[in-house]
Amino acid sequence: MTTPPLRHRILTASLLTVAALYFLTPVYWLAVSATKNTADLFGTFGFWFAHPHPLDRLGAVLTYDHGVYVRWFANSLLYAGIGATAATLLAAAAGFALAKYPFRGRETVFRVVLAGVLLPGTALALPLYFLFSDLGLADTYWAVLLPGTVSPFGVYLCRIYATAAVPDALLEAARIDGAGESRIFATLGLRLMTPALVTVFLFQFVHIWNNYFLPLVMLSDSRLYPVQLGLTTWTGYADRHPVLYQYTVGGALLSVVPLMILMTVLQRYWRTGLADGGLKA
Repeated sequence: MTTPPLRHRILTASLLTVAALYFLTPVYWLAVSATKNTADLFGTFGFWFAHPHPLDRLGAVLTYDHGVYVRWFANSLLYAGIGATAATLLAAAAGFALAKYPFRGRETVFRVVLAGVLLPGTALALPLYFLFSDLGLADTYWAVLLPGTVSPFGVYLCRIYATAAVPDALLEAARIDGAGESRIFATLGLRLMTPALVTVFLFQFVHIWNNYFLPLVMLSDSRLYPVQLGLTTWTGYADRHPVLYQYTVGGALLSVVPLMILMTVLQRYWRTGLADGGLKA
């Protein structure tokens, strides 16, 4: 393998450094601002500390209004954790079936799934609200949980990955040994598709965690809000209660911590899933 010329390596490193600074600068500003009170937030230099008391500031966020932020945070964990897990399992089953079981209309079903990938979530929010209202599920946990269990992109990725990563000969050998289809899927399919499943879980978790419009349409009870919708509510009242600016910044910092942990823990599987899914397609 030949080494790239020095100027190419310098150019690549420079571009990556600029990109890293572009993405990390807002996180740095958020971390610095979360240590300030409201007066310092607007009256001091934004990229440096002023009377930092991070534990006191974040503790005030967690205890404000009888700990409503903790409830919002727990709601987000519930919506994203359960929704991403269910979406991953459903996508795995659908993708495995589309890849390994020939049936009439299979390609038509797959094209419908691809069409679902192209539909923006905002276009479906209002029809979903009418549907859940008719079912009596609007303004409940189910109104946010159930839509989060569907991931057309996850079905697409699992189908592509299963086609290449799960050998047909291995499935036939398992059938000859007497294994049923559900056991084959649970013991062989899921294990061989692990990189793709981790990728689907990560993408769906981040999507649900950052989803703002669907909870805004579905929920009116503030006790059911996820953290993103709750922080927006605080921003709306900040003109009358300036301390909410400080709490919103601190809450925003806390809200990115689960995503940072998840990305760090699952990064290896995530990269493997994307690379293998793209190359084996």
